[in-house]
Amino acid sequence: MKICHYNDNQAGVIVADKVYNVGEALIKAGLARNGYTMLEIIDALANNPQAPQIARDASQSAGAVPLSSVKLLAPITNPGSLWAAAANYRAHQEEMKTRMGNAGRESKSKDELMAEFFLKPTSSIIGPNDTVILPKISKLVDFECELCAVIGKRARKVTEDQALDYVFGYLMCWDISQRDPWGRGMHNTRNIRKGFDTFSGLGPWIVTKDEIGEPQNLTIKVLQNGKEVMTAHTSDMICGLREHIRFLTSCLTLRPGDLITTGTPAGVSKLQDGDHLEGTIEKIGSMELNVKAEL
Repeated sequence: MKICHYNDNQAGVIVADKVYNVGEALIKAGLARNGYTMLEIIDALANNPQAPQIARDASQSAGAVPLSSVKLLAPITNPGSLWAAAANYRAHQEEMKTRMGNAGRESKSKDELMAEFFLKPTSSIIGPNDTVILPKISKLVDFECELCAVIGKRARKVTEDQALDYVFGYLMCWDISQRDPWGRGMHNTRNIRKGFDTFSGLGPWIVTKDEIGEPQNLTIKVLQNGKEVMTAHTSDMICGLREHIRFLTSCLTLRPGDLITTGTPAGVSKLQDGDHLEGTIEKIGSMELNVKAEL
């Protein structure tokens, strides 16, 4: 299923070019409350055995609206945490050596690399067709486009073999990143440099895990102003999603609705006022963003 968040904070299921209101169906069944959040909808669909069938039934009912007529929102705006992997593609590591003078990570073990996970604030989240605001203080802001997983079940000390059992679905994350003035030669600045308002684009919807058999077998492409600037494959990750879930749950508890974004491939590019971004992840879909300078 494709689970979307749209219009006045409604939860929907997308089938072809139609949106069906699944939130209303879950309320009628007593599985969601009036005024629900998408975190609650994800928790219900992942952990109440009745909820997925109610959603499927809703997607075959009358009353659908055209997808083109709705305003898509970020699929979840209130995750408990948004964990972001750092430097998880070799080509991006090399790119950042040249771009920012970063030190090499070749000698690091996978767990040492994953210990560089950082948190992005939920206040930075925007949705499809929203606008990234370039802060006045910055002369260099890049886009990063990444596969992001949504956790469905409470997870602690999970093995890699079990890891995907705890995933609810997948979406795209735009990890917008300030490189100047606090990027070069400074440590522990990622939360700020990647946490400005509008610096976490999520969307366009959540594709449930049953539709994506292997998260390490997806193509990622980005167009900047109509020109292809990034093309990559998730098999090129240094640490795959299974390893991310194993590592994080060895340290802490992941909960329904938590997000893990898996790092950007090479091809990051400077953003300018007026830019238009379009990213596509195979089996998930496409998401566009606009870019404006702070006034």
